Amino acid sequence: MIRIAILGDIGSGKSFVANNFGYPVFDADNEVSKIYKKNKKIFNKLKSKLPKYISKFPIDKKEIINAIFSNKNNLNKIINIVHLEVRSQMKLFLKKNKKKKIVILDIPLLLENKINNKKDILVFVDSKKKDIEKRLKKRINYNNKLLNKFKKIQFPIKYKKKKARFIIRNDFKKKTVNIAVKKILNKII
Repeated sequence: MIRIAILGDIGSGKSFVANNFGYPVFDADNEVSKIYKKNKKIFNKLKSKLPKYISKFPIDKKEIINAIFSNKNNLNKIINIVHLEVRSQMKLFLKKNKKKKIVILDIPLLLENKINNKKDILVFVDSKKKDIEKRLKKRINYNNKLLNKFKKIQFPIKYKKKKARFIIRNDFKKKTVNIAVKKILNKII
């Protein structure tokens, strides 16, 4: 099985690119949403670590945001609890798709949390800063302060770009992305 891991800045279109490969995608952001909505065990762990902030199930993202803004250590507490579960969901995804030729990993903190392995093919999604900002501001839950907190825990974009074997210039047009994806697939298959 070939594992293709998608890297890039917040809002650069990693999920858009990942879904254009045409292979099963492990979407970590989607997994986190499911965890907040359905995983009582994670709720109990978060509630015990952050009793002042986490009070009801399903977990309300506003409570998570309040916890993050109230104390800089809370973000690490949340990540430590949630990412263990994301990692175990990824293992289940890989097991379920073990007969697939290729799987796509769309995991924002892939390198930071050492989720990748040496054989992973890293693809960096490169987008213009103004396009990223425009897209982020359209998001329903856009919060610039929160965005900056997450950027602080991520490796620098230049580092991620340097680690990548391939770079896709994302102009947010399906045709352009599909051409770039085809070129990558032709080189690795």
